[in-house]
Amino acid sequence: MAGKGQRDHVILGNDQTGERIYLTSKNRRNTPDRLVLKKYSPKLHKVVEFKEVK
Repeated sequence: MAGKGQRDHVILGNDQTGERIYLTSKNRRNTPDRLVLKKYSPKLHKVVEFKEVK
Protein backbone atom coordinates (compact mmCIF):
# COMPACT_ATOMS: atom_id res chain seq x y z
CA MET A 1 0.00 0.00 0.00
CA ALA A 2 1.15 3.50 -0.74
CA GLY A 3 1.96 5.84 2.12
CA LYS A 4 0.62 9.32 2.59
CA GLY A 5 1.96 11.64 -0.11
CA GLN A 6 3.62 15.02 0.27
CA ARG A 7 0.70 16.96 -1.22
CA ASP A 8 -1.96 18.63 0.93
CA HIS A 9 -5.31 20.02 -0.15
CA VAL A 10 -5.64 23.71 0.71
CA ILE A 11 -8.54 26.15 0.50
CA LEU A 12 -7.85 29.61 -0.92
CA GLY A 13 -9.75 32.55 0.54
CA ASN A 14 -10.03 36.25 -0.18
CA ASP A 15 -9.78 38.69 2.75
CA GLN A 16 -11.69 41.50 1.03
CA THR A 17 -14.89 39.58 0.27
CA GLY A 18 -14.63 36.53 2.52
CA GLU A 19 -14.88 34.18 -0.47
CA ARG A 20 -13.47 30.68 -0.17
CA ILE A 21 -14.12 29.31 -3.63
CA TYR A 22 -10.84 27.77 -4.77
CA LEU A 23 -9.43 24.39 -3.76
CA THR A 24 -5.91 23.41 -4.78
CA SER A 25 -3.03 21.26 -3.59
CA LYS A 26 0.52 22.09 -2.65
CA ASN A 27 3.67 20.16 -1.85
CA ARG A 28 4.28 20.73 1.86
CA ARG A 29 7.99 19.93 1.56
CA ASN A 30 8.67 22.56 -1.15
CA THR A 31 6.31 25.27 0.15
CA PRO A 32 6.01 25.10 3.95
CA ASP A 33 4.72 28.69 4.22
CA ARG A 34 1.22 29.84 3.29
CA LEU A 35 0.31 29.81 -0.38
CA VAL A 36 -0.76 33.06 -2.12
CA LEU A 37 -2.16 32.96 -5.67
CA LYS A 38 -3.82 35.53 -7.90
CA LYS A 39 -7.26 34.29 -8.91
CA TYR A 40 -10.46 35.76 -10.35
CA SER A 41 -13.03 37.01 -7.85
CA PRO A 42 -16.61 36.87 -9.18
CA LYS A 43 -17.81 39.37 -6.56
CA LEU A 44 -15.19 42.00 -7.44
CA HIS A 45 -15.05 41.14 -11.17
CA LYS A 46 -11.25 41.26 -11.20
CA VAL A 47 -8.14 39.27 -10.33
CA VAL A 48 -7.10 39.54 -6.67
CA GLU A 49 -4.86 37.64 -4.24
CA PHE A 50 -6.28 34.55 -2.60
CA LYS A 51 -4.41 33.22 0.45
CA GLU A 52 -4.29 29.78 2.00
CA VAL A 53 -6.94 29.43 4.71
CA LYS A 54 -6.57 25.88 5.95
